Amino acid sequence: MSSNVVFFFPGQGSQSKGMLADLIAVEAVVADTFAQASDVLAYDMVALVTEDADGKLDQTEYTQPALLTASTALHRLWTARGGANPAQVAGHSLGEYSALVAAGALDFSDAVQLVAFRGQAMSKAVPAGVGKMAAIIGLDDDKVVALCEQVSEDDSKVWAANFNCPGQLVVAGHAAATERLMDAAKEAGAKRALPLAVSAPSHTPLMQDAADAMAEKLSGITIDTPTCPVWSNARATTLTSAADIRDALVEQLVSPVRWTEIVQQLSGQGVNQAIEMGPGKVLAGLVRRIDKNISVASVQTSDLMNKVLGA
Repeated sequence: MSSNVVFFFPGQGSQSKGMLADLIAVEAVVADTFAQASDVLAYDMVALVTEDADGKLDQTEYTQPALLTASTALHRLWTARGGANPAQVAGHSLGEYSALVAAGALDFSDAVQLVAFRGQAMSKAVPAGVGKMAAIIGLDDDKVVALCEQVSEDDSKVWAANFNCPGQLVVAGHAAATERLMDAAKEAGAKRALPLAVSAPSHTPLMQDAADAMAEKLSGITIDTPTCPVWSNARATTLTSAADIRDALVEQLVSPVRWTEIVQQLSGQGVNQAIEMGPGKVLAGLVRRIDKNISVASVQTSDLMNKVLGA
């Protein structure tokens, strides 16, 4: 594995009931990470991800700390097994917090509190039923952005929220405007326009109240200089100072995720190896559609991690 390897950390949508259950059972560093999160949040994180008896794993305020914990546990196991440190890190949306923990900029316990608060703030910012998100498949990004402007009205707007990969853009905004956008996209030739099972219109100006709440919350959190460059979703540039990190985490809530640009810039630097340091393979799929020159390996099981470590 090259020393130029980048770690990618997934966001919401990569969670699944039972994720990392096998590792929690046999790896002390993984079990300890979940126990640490349980202590911080005062609920059983292991039961949440392995049993999910009451269906909370897909609720934003629970999903976010669960994914952060899973990604951090895998990173700690990677390090315990002698894995090399990344040259750079990037996380998709929520994954930016996991990336900051891996880069030593955020303490894990602080990050767990932050993302739980972030999930609650996002849910409060826009009442249930008011907002909507949808994935538009098969149209150029510029066309979707233009359609957002075209269908938006003074009191009913929709914006580009996630530039995931060419031909896949997630939009978000008021429910009615998002539905108008889906219809317009289909008429314009989109292969699919799919509503997402997320009520909070993330990464849009409708999250301003959540951004204000996060700015206040972050003011009381210690942020250290990262040990390697951390890519900002909102800026598509790397963050290297605590002040930049604090500002970028607030911007992230009201600005689109510029994942396509981030991956293209990494490829332009000559990066050709990455590890998806979290459950699932969502980011591997996106990266493959952006630039096939970057190979993304999964380490979500013990065997997969050993295979990558031995490469």
